[in-house]
Amino acid sequence: MIKKLGNQKAIIFDAGALISLSMNGLLDELVKLKKIFGGKFLITKQVKFEVIDKPLKIKFFELEALRVQRLLDDNILEEANSYGIDDSLIESKTKEMMNIANNIFISHENTINIMQMGEASCLALSKILHEKEIDNVIVIDERTTRMLVEKPENLQNLLKKKLHTTIKFLKKDFNHFEGFKIIRSAELMYVAWKKNLIDLNKEKMLGAILYALKSKGCSISEEEIDEIKKIR
Repeated sequence: MIKKLGNQKAIIFDAGALISLSMNGLLDELVKLKKIFGGKFLITKQVKFEVIDKPLKIKFFELEALRVQRLLDDNILEEANSYGIDDSLIESKTKEMMNIANNIFISHENTINIMQMGEASCLALSKILHEKEIDNVIVIDERTTRMLVEKPENLQNLLKKKLHTTIKFLKKDFNHFEGFKIIRSAELMYVAWKKNLIDLNKEKMLGAILYALKSKGCSISEEEIDEIKKIR
């Protein structure tokens, strides 16, 4: 039975978001956000493998891995077991989420893989935290998983355009991905900007950050950037 730990909160980070923040020199802003957040910044072992363990063995990516590793060493980022969550529970729920997600959409009787291990582990951890009554949000920059959670019907059209073929889907399985709260690194850095945690030209900096994140993998359109810039 899962112990309930109400009145706590957490932000769960996918690998892609951390990589984008690191490549754009925004990890210091992440540290500043953590100091005022009042909750935990979490990663799963699957995300740790993607953003630290694996790239540490590749010379071209070692620097980014070391930067994120320092956040873990300094307890800015924490692994899920800091909440007493067993890694085997996350692993089993991760496999369950992946199995469902990767069997929803079908093309010519073949299922389409739309979710990787890291993203699935973030959803799995989020679900476990909800069961513990811990409010949480997931930072995912990748478009497909966000669409599955937010607008699954639209994902059918996206896959149809990308694959140039007819796509069928099992609508009954959409309910497995309801209720998750997802933001992008762009929205997270908007919060940092809004709270004056970025020590550069305030008027120009927001747009510069949003476009930099877009260039490094954050799935955000120019129209969305314009909308964010209008929010003051």
